[in-house]
This record gives sequence, structure tokens and C-alpha cells, in this order.
Amino acid sequence: MPTPPAATEELDILVIGAGISGIGVGCYLVTEQPAKSFAMMEARGAPGGTWDLFRYPGIRSDSDLYTFGYEFKPWPNQESIASAPRILDYLKETLKEYGLGDHIRYHHRVVSADWSDAKARWLVHVERTDTGERLDFSARWIFTAGGYYRYDKGFVPHFKGREKFRGRIVHPQNWPDDIDFTGERVVVIGSGATAVTLVPAMARTAAHVTMLQRTPTYVLPLPERDRFAQLLMRVFGRERGYALTRSKNIIIQRELYRYCQRFPKSARRLIRKINVKCLPPGFPVDTHFNPPYDPWQQRLCIVPNGDLFHAIRDGSASIVTGHIAEFTEHGILLESGRELKADFIVTATGFNLQPLGGIQLSVNGRPVRLPETFVYRGMMLSGVPNFAFAVGYQSNSWTLKVGLVCEYFCKLLSYMDANGHDTAWPVADPDMPSRPMMRLTSGYVQRSVDRMPRQGTAAPWLMSTDFRTDRKLLLESPVTDSALHFSSPAVRAHAPETGHSKETAP
Repeated sequence: MPTPPAATEELDILVIGAGISGIGVGCYLVTEQPAKSFAMMEARGAPGGTWDLFRYPGIRSDSDLYTFGYEFKPWPNQESIASAPRILDYLKETLKEYGLGDHIRYHHRVVSADWSDAKARWLVHVERTDTGERLDFSARWIFTAGGYYRYDKGFVPHFKGREKFRGRIVHPQNWPDDIDFTGERVVVIGSGATAVTLVPAMARTAAHVTMLQRTPTYVLPLPERDRFAQLLMRVFGRERGYALTRSKNIIIQRELYRYCQRFPKSARRLIRKINVKCLPPGFPVDTHFNPPYDPWQQRLCIVPNGDLFHAIRDGSASIVTGHIAEFTEHGILLESGRELKADFIVTATGFNLQPLGGIQLSVNGRPVRLPETFVYRGMMLSGVPNFAFAVGYQSNSWTLKVGLVCEYFCKLLSYMDANGHDTAWPVADPDMPSRPMMRLTSGYVQRSVDRMPRQGTAAPWLMSTDFRTDRKLLLESPVTDSALHFSSPAVRAHAPETGHSKETAP
């Protein structure tokens, strides 16, 4: 006898993801919207997202934890730039303190969702990743908090002769547990945050590690511990000291970014001066640390306590800048004719972007084409009702933006309840000028830019990179504006045939 389909569970809010963003959303809902029912769909079997998934050597944050951590929960450790295990402990502690464990549905991957104007609800189709079972959920809102990386598969370009190599090749995103590179010659292909993390970590036990880069990256050393933060906490106490440190670091990050944007040549000279000081005398800085782009056209890489530079100075690591011709039996042949011998190759060649976690969205049965939508206040999509998402900063700590979005989201829910609305959706001017949602020139961005939503050139359609600007837009400005439209059961009763297209501006 066939098993009857499971009943559709009804929720006020369905949150997608239980990483640092999703846990943050859950905390805000518990404290600001305690009457709302919600569940967090996590495709994996554990919380933590990136910080539980990635297991490569040395994995750490590339932002300070006083801003990468939550505003409402002080970072408890002395390390400002922290390892993945410490960050994961922090997230699990937060999850426990806010009672989110019962809200998380592990091994639940959201496949698709269709909005119904008539019901003012989403029908969300979910697949159990452990059993293959299909489930349906009904939700008033969807809040996707899974970031924009594709977690099951990293980006690896085609390398001629890859099959010839006799050693082992691994991508950091799929790091096996059985790897032992002690005493091995290692080549790490890449120059981004993952590569500069891997090289000094592997250099501690490998025979030698070579970072092979096609294009240099801006690299800056930063103290692993913020001694001024520790002083503030001793003087003002944990809560106040954390808040003051957070404010200090927000200002420093903003001013550094603005300086790089306004005075790129001066910023380039300053970074070079710092690099020269950190590297051995006579090191060819302009060959290996002189990118062909301005600072912050791509992310700056942070190395705590200058560990990458120390590995270069003591000879356990080196950098080679050049183009790969092909893999050989014993390593990598460059177009220059030089061969890099290797027992072990790491392809730290980047990520693939996956907008909104790859979920197939539709509104009244019509598929949503993301490149035709505009981002509203950095957290909603034009023409898509009751749908929010969290995408953090690229030029600042990710979580700063996520926190602002969560606070605004809770304010919006309260506004709708107070005014009898059950549906909200932004409406964009079809003639509005547009530009890509993400403006970095990094390869992982450029490979996916045509599949992402767009942004406008002015608020509320602009994806700001500035915390102060976003705080004003999301928390200090009115909840509503002329671009955000609402509907209610009473409105639909008088115009049932128009659904949410019957626009009701505030």
C-alpha cells in the first residue's frame, strides 16, 4: 500500500540555511517576532555553513570577529582573526542560547517555491538529502540566508594534461580527511584568500609549498589579536567594550575602503611599502605583489600576523607568477618553460556562484528570471512578493549587512501586521538604469554576473557597500516608500482577479 503524502506544514517564515546568516535570522525572529512560526531548512546535517563545511588546513576568517560576529553576542575569544573551529563554536553557542535547535530541519534542501496571489503564500518543495523524500511547506515569507556560493562544487578550470600527474590533486572545497602532506612538495594554484590561508598552514609540515598565481593579489598583514579591543573590554566590561571595538573597526574598514577608492595610486604605494617591509631584502615585490587592478576592485587578502610573509622569509614557501602550459607526470609546466615539481597539487582556483541557493522561484506559476529583477534595499527582489534574502558585504564584514537586513525585516513584519497587510513586493521602474548586483572584478563574480539580479543607481535600488549608508536606509528611514507595495485580504476581496498586481502604495 503506497505511503500517503505528508501533510503540508504551514509556517509564517521559512528560512533557508543554518550558517552564520541563517542563525542570525533565527535569533532576530526569536527576539523581535516571537509570535511568528518559522523553520530553518539546512541541506547538510550540521549547522555552521561555511565554517562547518570547509576543512582545509588553516581555514580562518578574513574579517575581524568583532564585526564578523553578531552585534547582540560579543565575540568571546582573544583572536580577532579566528580559525574555523572557534567560529563554529561561537555559532553553536549562539544557536543554543537562542533555542534555535528545534527550529532547524537538517538534510532539508529547498528545490523550488511558487507564490500564490490567491492564498498569499508560498508553496515550497523540499527534498530530504538523506532519504530522497519529498516534502511540501506552506509559508507566508521565504528568507534565504545561504549566501551565494555553490557549496557542493568549487571552480576548477581545465588544465591540459591533468590526467598525467602522478600525485594527488584536491580542491579546498572538497578537502578529504585522509590527506597527509608531511614532507611533500606542494603547489597551491591560486592567489585569493583561500590560497594565502593554505600556503603558510601547509608550509609548517610540507617539504616546501609554492603558491602559483596567474595574477597577484593585494595582501595585507593584520595582528591576530586586537590588543586595543582587550583593553576596552577590561576598562568598560565585555558588552560595552565589544560595542566600542565593533564601532572602531567599522570606521577603520569604511575609511580604508574609501581611501582605496578615492586615492588608488596612493593606496597601492602604501600597500607595496608594507609588503616590502614584510618580505626578505631584494624580494621581487613588483612581480608577485603588484596586481594589474586598483585596491578593492577585488577583495584584499588579510594574513594574520603576516604568516604568509613569514613562510616566504624562512624559505618554507615561495611564490611563482606565471601561466600554466600543462600538468606533467611530476608537476606543472609553465608557459615560460619552467617546471614546478610537486607531489601534491591544490587547486585553490575559486568558487562558483549560485544565486539564491539555486532555488527555482515562480510567481503564480510564472518562473522568476533573476537577471530581470532589481534588488530593493539590498534584501528583496522587484516583483517577487514576501521574499527576502541576506547577502553580506564584499568590502566589509559579511555579517554587518546581514544584521541590518534582519532588523529591517522584523520592522517590516511589524508594520504589515499593524496595517493589516499580508503581502509586500517592490515595484521597479522598467526604464531605470541598471548595473550588476556585484561590482567586483573577481573571476567568480564575472563568471556569474549574467545570472544575478541587477541593481539601480540610487536608493532604494542600490547595493550599498557602506554600513553607515545602509543603516540610515534600513533602520533610520521609514519602513515604507513609494517603491514598496502592499496587499491585504480586504483588497483582494474587491479585486480578486488582479492579485498582487493590484498595487497599493503606502
